[in-house]
Amino acid sequence: METGGLCPETGLGRPERKEAVTVTRTPHQPPVGQLPSLDDYDLKAQVAEALGRWPAAGVAVGVVRGGCPAWLWGCGVADVTSGEPVTEDTVFRIGSLTKTITAVAVMQLWERDLVDLDAPANDYLRTFRLVPAKPGFRPATVRHLLTHTAGIGYVRRLSDVLRPLAGSGDRARSLMPLAGYYRNGLLVEVDPGTKWVYLREHIFGPLGMEHTDLVRSERVRSGLASGYVLRSGGLKRVGDYEVPTPGGGGVYSTGADMARYLAALLDMDAHRSVLKPETARSMFQPHFRPDPRIPGMGLAFEPSDEGGCHTVRKGGTLSRFLSAIALAPDQGMGVVVLTNTGGLDNRGAAEPLATGLLRRLLDLPDQVIRTGIPPRPETWGQLCGWYGPDPGPVTNMFFRALFGAGAEISVHRGHLTMTPLTPVPAMRHGMRLHPDDPDDPPVFRSENPAYGMTNRVVFRPGSGNGRSTGQLFMDLFSLRKRPEARNPRRWVTGLAIAGAAALAARHRRNTPA
Repeated sequence: METGGLCPETGLGRPERKEAVTVTRTPHQPPVGQLPSLDDYDLKAQVAEALGRWPAAGVAVGVVRGGCPAWLWGCGVADVTSGEPVTEDTVFRIGSLTKTITAVAVMQLWERDLVDLDAPANDYLRTFRLVPAKPGFRPATVRHLLTHTAGIGYVRRLSDVLRPLAGSGDRARSLMPLAGYYRNGLLVEVDPGTKWVYLREHIFGPLGMEHTDLVRSERVRSGLASGYVLRSGGLKRVGDYEVPTPGGGGVYSTGADMARYLAALLDMDAHRSVLKPETARSMFQPHFRPDPRIPGMGLAFEPSDEGGCHTVRKGGTLSRFLSAIALAPDQGMGVVVLTNTGGLDNRGAAEPLATGLLRRLLDLPDQVIRTGIPPRPETWGQLCGWYGPDPGPVTNMFFRALFGAGAEISVHRGHLTMTPLTPVPAMRHGMRLHPDDPDDPPVFRSENPAYGMTNRVVFRPGSGNGRSTGQLFMDLFSLRKRPEARNPRRWVTGLAIAGAAALAARHRRNTPA
């Protein structure tokens, strides 16, 4: 196994090699020699290519095969000022990857019959309560929490949006206990089960994750990478924040430790003290699906599909740090990518690199878009229009930040196109919708080169009698078709035309005859 220091492709410094990491292999695990060899050059070239599109100060990559970490590489710097290189033991913030670890802990309790996944979550809460915004909402269950369908938003209430990073981070050195943070209750603003939103002793210790913790302890403090965002003037170091809800995004970890974690998820036979294999497999299966044609949501993990192969993924976004995991459970393969550069718009190398490396391991082509499926333009008329986000301003906060007032579906240059109504420059360009199922015309795949990702887009046309409106599903987000008269783009365009006319009239009045 190899680790490295500074990345030669970035010119940030001379490469550095460390001694190989010793991995203990249990007898039932196949030796790496029985698997196709990993091409060190190809893997490094793929990392360099991703960083060429989405630069980052530093990145740590781990590849898991055959039940154990098989390739680790650190590239770039953990701190620009000191030039400290990224290694396998550099500590990163992993953001929402934390949710998968929290879910594993909950499933440990479930295996011991201490938690019922379908019982109201309030049965287990002691210091604060989940408070429904409207009478008649069903109780939010533990399963709802693990599938992000409990109707709870990213922040406590809409007014927190006016407080920078409220709910995502806190500049305070010591965090307020959850009992105080949620002293007025945690609002459930959407009926649970109808919409997707969103340890040491029992997990970190047994898996040998010695440089991982839920809090900024001495175990992780000395190796913590600095966090950056990329601005017009170059990399800018961003102030440090704590996460007031650590179980959802607070974990600190390293590339090596996260590779150990993925190895355990892929081979629970060797780690039955953590979870039973069948429990882990159940977490990778969909427990919520707004439409049967999309992969849905597992228990904190996101099922997916790569070239007909069942895969599982999860991304982590925390200001300054982006992370991602991608697994192929049936093949025993996984990838983790940790970076210390990025903003809350989630634009960076982590997710496209994790997916790209997994496809390479599975010997799948780089091209995800299916070709050879003829378009069905005769069906496009009923799909075109403006689709606005479903109710729930807080549960939809990140989606609204990227998609703004929703999306317009239209025909542009002979192709069906989805255009987000958003101020985010990287999202404003129309995304072509490619047919993705020859037997189901309303199923497409969108391509956003700025993010290096594709998403399945599924339309559910409304009834002709007007009793139901059309819907659009993209991954786990849902939008509903709205009347064109209320399309905000029309209002914005109208205001712009009126403003231009007013300026022209004023110019004529002020111009001498």
